[in-house]
Amino acid sequence: MTDKIIEAVSPEKQQEIERVIHGMTFTKNFRSATAEEWYLFLPCYSDPRSGGAAGKTMIHYNLYGNREIFINTTVIIDDPVLHKPDAHLLVYAIADELVNRLVGYADTLLSVHAGENSYDAEYKQK
Repeated sequence: MTDKIIEAVSPEKQQEIERVIHGMTFTKNFRSATAEEWYLFLPCYSDPRSGGAAGKTMIHYNLYGNREIFINTTVIIDDPVLHKPDAHLLVYAIADELVNRLVGYADTLLSVHAGENSYDAEYKQK
């Protein structure tokens, strides 16, 4: 019996995701003992009001004890093009890559604010 494999992501969409992820950069704007704020720059996307960063990421460290440490990560996407439903896969890939690059393998509570593409997720090692 041969099962047909159906690609969930079109080759064009996959190519766009790879282009944006490859060109993604970020700069640290603020750091304290328990938090960091990063500006997110994406090729072809920007904040329409300022023309600058397409979004920002806030990382808050819960340092009270060491038994169950979670890092709270909030991603805010400012470009309204990324708020549209057809950009969901791209927003998900951007947020996933941000967690991988900025937080690493720590247990993370993620909140993404991107219009209709907003969602919450939990990354756990265990």
